[in-house]
Amino acid sequence: MPDFGIVFLIVALILGFLAGVGGAWWYFNWEREDEEDEPQPVMNDGDIQALLQAMPQAHILLTRAGDVERASTVAYSLGLVRGTRITRSEIVAVVNDVKETGEVQDLELSMRRTIEGMDKLILSVRVAPMSGDRTLVLFFDTTEAKRLEATRRDFVANISHELKTPVGAIGLLAETLQECADEPENVVMFSEKLQRESARLASLVQDIIELSRLQDGAALSNPELVELDSVISEAVDRCRIEAESRDIALVKGPTSDWVAFGDKSLLTTAIRNLIDNAIRYSNPGGRVSIGVNELEGEMRIAVVDQGVGIPNEQRERVFERFYRGDEARTRETGGSGLGLSIVKHVAADHGGRVELWSEPGKGSTFTFIIPAAYVSSAPDNKEEDQL
Repeated sequence: MPDFGIVFLIVALILGFLAGVGGAWWYFNWEREDEEDEPQPVMNDGDIQALLQAMPQAHILLTRAGDVERASTVAYSLGLVRGTRITRSEIVAVVNDVKETGEVQDLELSMRRTIEGMDKLILSVRVAPMSGDRTLVLFFDTTEAKRLEATRRDFVANISHELKTPVGAIGLLAETLQECADEPENVVMFSEKLQRESARLASLVQDIIELSRLQDGAALSNPELVELDSVISEAVDRCRIEAESRDIALVKGPTSDWVAFGDKSLLTTAIRNLIDNAIRYSNPGGRVSIGVNELEGEMRIAVVDQGVGIPNEQRERVFERFYRGDEARTRETGGSGLGLSIVKHVAADHGGRVELWSEPGKGSTFTFIIPAAYVSSAPDNKEEDQL
């Protein structure tokens, strides 16, 4: 016969265990439901202000009624906010949509700069809902990023076109040479044209390499002390044959001992491009002068020609890649269209700039300006050297 006392005890223990588990489960879920029913903490003004100060983007914080509660100084300076209202209807429309949907929305806004003569401004705007039925508008300037992207696209398109021209010409000339192999005079003529197109292609490729090097942040990682007179002499020597072929006299100013910190190869390339540009746009029998002086701690290398000059409306664009003001003269003189762009990049990378004076029919003066390594007394002037 079973011991009913032991059986009863075992049954009681099992029931007690199940009751404990059930109670624990009920208590846990009751606590969780109670926590979920509790209101979530709302960010106070101090938290919001700290959050906005930590953000790199400019901002506008709107109340439930759509009034501006606080805004960055930039928002006022750009004219996006006036008083307690947002002035741009595009932003207001997105704010209203965000209030209805509760979802973050983005907007790209194009507007004129407040400074006359400046290009348009492109803003990337993000509108997001916040606690307390507030709305946050973040924005940052993407003008430079958009400009660089457009420049990249233009560069790819232009370089494709520029490479296509000499490559196509070389292929056509090579085919023509095969067809007139038994005609010595034509062979000589087409061979000369083939050499010119080959030289044009080589020059273009070299300019692209130089420009790519300049866009590399390590181009001037190890600057050295450079004698500017040596830079000018080497640049002149590289252009002498071209000048003689066009009957252009090269005149180098007085020698000096002025120096600057930088990359000698890049500086020489920049000055060579300025001299080459002056030669190409000078009339036969003209003169190109190159000189250097120091003014207020800056070295100024001037290249002066007596050529056709540059119209006022083209002076800002001549430093753009592949820009050509006179297509007819460009076809006659050749060139890659990258020379002055390289000059501008070299000057900027050396902490300097390029200044231009020009008058149609009277010539142009390009002045390459970089910081001097140290300010020295002016050297004794010597007679100009006819090269």
